[in-house]
Amino acid sequence: MAAAVGPATAAVVRGAALLPGEPTQTSTMLVEKAAAVMQSFKPINRIHCHLCAFHFYAYDMSRQVEAHHYCTHYNQDMRQCAIFDSPEADARLIGVEYIISEKLFDTLSDEEKKLWHSHDYEVKGGILFMPGVPKALERKELEEIAKTYGKVFHFWQFDKGDTLPIGPPHLMMAITADGQLNPELAADVERRFKVSFKENAKYRKDIQGPDKGVHPLANYWRTSKGLAPVLREVDIG
Repeated sequence: MAAAVGPATAAVVRGAALLPGEPTQTSTMLVEKAAAVMQSFKPINRIHCHLCAFHFYAYDMSRQVEAHHYCTHYNQDMRQCAIFDSPEADARLIGVEYIISEKLFDTLSDEEKKLWHSHDYEVKGGILFMPGVPKALERKELEEIAKTYGKVFHFWQFDKGDTLPIGPPHLMMAITADGQLNPELAADVERRFKVSFKENAKYRKDIQGPDKGVHPLANYWRTSKGLAPVLREVDIG
């Protein structure tokens, strides 16, 4: 089911220079540089690709955001991605996504499946892409991703103008059909990254999604039921 795209959200402010706090002192930077020489960053060094896509809040499709995924491919059935608001050096870490194969998705309970979204339209619709990567090489990666499911939480509501990660994590979902993506957001990304979603879609039209088709419990928002976070106090004991 296609949902109406609401008005563009508040202008997104990018850049760590606009965040609260004093500039990093020279002494702190020197300590960081020295530590970086001596320490290992093995988890970070396993990141193998950068994907740009769009997410929306699982209870409000009008709140759509650009999401840059830096992904580690742990095995053929699972990836994990750190998500930033831009590909720049001062990008904010805004969330995390776990990506699993159809085989692993099928092992989940029905309640758990509701928290996941499919990737086949994002790939075939041309709106998920690997910035700077030639189409032929990009296609190899996307042929695998089109068959997967993702579970993503954002911690930072930067689209609202929050200068810190306020409140609980929010479950996010992904675009599943034409007409859902905010055209202003799409045009801005196409301009900045010099890509054409329409041309991408033509080139990928024969890519296949999950072997069994998209599971009906994935993309749960299509049932017209949103999934919003709720915090409640409980006794500790």
